[in-house]
Amino acid sequence: MHVVAGVLRNAADRILLAQRLPGKHLAGGWEFPGGKVEPGETRFDTLKRELHEELGVEVQGARPLLCVRHAYPERVILLDVWIVTQYLGEPVGQEGQPLRWCAREDLPHAELLPADKPIVTALRLPERLTLRESASYVMVEFSQVEKASVAPRLLGVFCARRGEATAAAEAGADFLVTCAELTGEDLAALCAAIAIPVYARGIPLTDAWQLGAAGVYGEDL
Repeated sequence: MHVVAGVLRNAADRILLAQRLPGKHLAGGWEFPGGKVEPGETRFDTLKRELHEELGVEVQGARPLLCVRHAYPERVILLDVWIVTQYLGEPVGQEGQPLRWCAREDLPHAELLPADKPIVTALRLPERLTLRESASYVMVEFSQVEKASVAPRLLGVFCARRGEATAAAEAGADFLVTCAELTGEDLAALCAAIAIPVYARGIPLTDAWQLGAAGVYGEDL
């Protein structure tokens, strides 16, 4: 199931969450609002339609953030996440669903659905990574991932191939950085297969977003 979700921010930089209604799949959980892509729709068209139907707002601008594939026991979700950069109106739960504005630092404790949790990591990182270490993250080589202990900072791992990416994610990496330039097809497949944010090399940022990556890495950016 291909689902598009939107990250809406208010003037205080708080982020909007919606609670799933009783009777729905994963009722009671909190999520970033959105819904299923209908036949013939573009991803942006779905975002605009769903946020208008669910929240009563008019999306005027947005950019991709990342794609996350998550397997629930009942179904597999491809969660296509966008940052809403401009919208009109005040969000209101059009279906009676509770809404709340959440501070970024409170998102890890917001009882989000499992598929939504990698979004929290992506929101803590810049779209362009130019340093190997900062106040919020540390990046290490794949050979060091088992020994790395960087909490509360995020752990990023350089990976040369899909097998390394899978192993790094299983070892506790919070995000991945490709070691070499990948074809568009290979990058899209990697982003779809790994349930944590991926940063790409050697391509424009807008292309990385379209292929499912959270951003780009390069010391010369």
